[in-house]
Order: sequence, then C-alpha cells, then structure tokens
Amino acid sequence: MIIRKKHFSLLIAFLTITTIIFAQHVGSDSPYSRYGYGLLMNPAPGVSEAMGGIGYGLRRGQQVNWINPASYSKLDTLTLIFDLGLSGHLARMNDNTGASRDFYNGNLDYAAIHFPLLRNVGASAGLLPYSKTGYNFGATHTLSNLQYRETYRGTGGLTQIYAGIAWEPFRNISAGANISYLFGNFSHSSVVIPAAGLVGETRHSYFLRKLKYDLGIQLTWPIDKTRSITVGAVYSPKVNFTANVNPSEILYAGDPYENPGLRPSQVLRTDTLRNAVFQLPHTLGAGITYTTRRFLVGLDGTFQKWKHMNYPGILDNLSPADRFNNVLRINTGMEYIIDPMGQNFFHRVRFRGGFSCANSYTNFSVNDPLTGEKTAIGSFREYGFNIGLGLPFKDYISGHTSLLNIGFGYTRQQPDTDRMIRQDMFKISVNMNINELWFFKRQFN
Repeated sequence: MIIRKKHFSLLIAFLTITTIIFAQHVGSDSPYSRYGYGLLMNPAPGVSEAMGGIGYGLRRGQQVNWINPASYSKLDTLTLIFDLGLSGHLARMNDNTGASRDFYNGNLDYAAIHFPLLRNVGASAGLLPYSKTGYNFGATHTLSNLQYRETYRGTGGLTQIYAGIAWEPFRNISAGANISYLFGNFSHSSVVIPAAGLVGETRHSYFLRKLKYDLGIQLTWPIDKTRSITVGAVYSPKVNFTANVNPSEILYAGDPYENPGLRPSQVLRTDTLRNAVFQLPHTLGAGITYTTRRFLVGLDGTFQKWKHMNYPGILDNLSPADRFNNVLRINTGMEYIIDPMGQNFFHRVRFRGGFSCANSYTNFSVNDPLTGEKTAIGSFREYGFNIGLGLPFKDYISGHTSLLNIGFGYTRQQPDTDRMIRQDMFKISVNMNINELWFFKRQFN
C-alpha cells in the first residue's frame, strides 16, 4: 500500500507540473520571432541537448528520447521514467553600430514520461514546445514636425502534446511512431504612440491546431558485449492548417500593453480572413551513434523542406519565393564516463559536449532605419556549443539510477546582411531524469 501511494503521488506531481507548463509563456525577446511561426525550438531531452541535440541514433533504456520514437522499445518491463527540463537564458543583441542590449528569460522546457506496455513494446507521452514568438522593438520618427514612436510587438507560439509507441519485432530492429496535437495562438501588432492624442494599434491574430505525425526506425549492430553501432531515421509528413486570421485597427487612450485592461476608444476596422492556409514542411532526419561501456559519440543530420510552404502574405508582406528557406541542421556530440560501475561518485559522472549548426527557415525584411524603406531580404545562420554533466543518484533498494543533468549552452545567430541584429544566447539548463521501479509485483505486504 505504501508503494502504491508513493507511485500515485509521483503521478499526481507529474500531472500537476504538466498543467503548470500549459499556463507558461515560453520566453523570447528576439526580433527574429516576428516572421513565420517564430523561432523553432527543436526540443531535445536534457541528456541529448548537452551532446549537441543528437537523438536519431540514441538508444538507451534510462532516458526518454522523443527525437526518434523507435527508441521507446529500449526499456525493461519494470521501469517508468519521468523527465522534466527547465532553463534560464541571457540573450545579448548587437546591431552593426556597436550598440547592444541584454534580455533575461526562463522556461519550463518540457515534461515527458516513458513506460513499458509489453515485452519489447514501450510508450511515451509528454508536452514539448515547437516554436515561440515574443518581441517588442521600435523606433521614434518625425513627420511634419510631429514626433511619434512606432513599436512592433508579438506573442504566441506552437506547443505539441505527443504520445508515441515503439515495437522491437526482431532483435536490434525497432520501429515507432509519435502522434502530436499541435496548437498555439499568435498575435502581431504595430502600435503608433504620438506625443499627444490617441494610440493606434494594427493587429493580426490567429489560432492554429492540427495533428502531426513522426515515424521512426532504429537498427543496432552489436560489435561485441560492450560496443555497438546504432543508426536511426525519422520522417515527419507535411502538416496543413487552415485558420481564420483576424486583422483589426483600434484606437486607445493609452498604450494597451502597459494597461492590459484598457478599453478601446474606437474600433476603426475589424475583419476576418477565413480559412487562410498554413503549412509545416516535410522533415527527414538520420543519425548514427557509436557506444562503448564508457564512451558514446553521435552525428545527426536533419532536412526540412520549407521552401514554398503556404503562409498568409498579409502577416509578413513577403512573397512565397522570398519567405522560407529549406533547412539543413547538423548535430554532433559525445559522452564519457570514467567508470560507470565504480564506487567513486566522480567516476560515475557523465561528461558531455556537442556542437550544432543550421540555417534559418525564414527570411526577414531589412529596412533602412532612417527612412523605414525595405532595402534587402536577409537571413542568418545559427551555431551552438554545449557542455554538460550527468550526476547519478542510485536507489540501492531498486538498483535503478536517476540523473540530474546540468547543461551550459552558447548559441550565435549570425546575420548575412547589414542592418540585421546579431544575437548571442547563453543558456543554463537543468533536467531531472527520474528512473522509477514502477511495475514490480511484491510477494508480500
């Protein structure tokens, strides 16, 4: 009875945390989240993130790996895993004049569970971010001796609730699938604040929701008792949305963002663009890992076919040819343990490191800061470095080991056009991977 109460309490705690995450706004202050669906998150479990985000060929029984759903079958029938991640960020933005500004944010990154169903059949479920939008920037202008400030603001993002299953029908061959409910609200506003008079806001808002699918496979070649090579691949079909876009023009007596309860003084225009078409791309990823008793190294590659995906032009004033870019992302990383079975705690600590690089999926309209006229279409490349530690905590009653994972990351978004902002982000992440003996049937009370 005590054991049952303990497990029930852990389940309640997990559900409570998940509910809290539903209520959180995923922090962002990047002007690059203005276009498309915002900044893509590419979420990875804490263990994988510290190794550069690898996951397609990662096959372990002591962690959740939603990057490749085929990995779920690598779990014994007595184990249940809780995985929760949170992080803090410092983003430093620099323009080409040498001016810079710092922003601080914190996120609850994800929550997931991993559990067995049958022998060689495992499942997982959780809540993950897909993208985030959050920006607030502007400039002061003068027109016919009238001074006013124009500010651009946006909020929102896509979140996915997923459930997945994997089966290992033959030894060292596993296949799996995820189904995700993808949903999110978006709001983009332009606010004109004059020195005197009413404040004008032009806003576009919409809500998206759709199912998304991921299909994965993993093949493992055992070299000997302690060494193996695993290759994996994942395919995600294109996702088609339709949604109503609501453009409006409203006048306020003050700034509506500084006074959230402020009622409009006048509604100049409100409209509905019905059944606007949105799309997310075909995605194909593949990776390989080499594993020994003390060492793991892996390499992943991901391709997303964003070019010519549908997106309403009313939201960004870009043409279909200019809007999106096909994306190629490379991730590589490693892990080293001095002695996984040693008595010395330091010898059982996991040391991790990794690197990633990718191009942006969206382009951006670059304007002259003095005239406000569009001068170019620009984009950026993103480079990331990660290091981390996995601190093991063994339950000597069950023999299971949980991990407290601490990661440090640095990411640079390097623009390819003048007058664009360079962003450097420093991240500290903490992930708790709780490995529970859940399904053991005791022979006594």
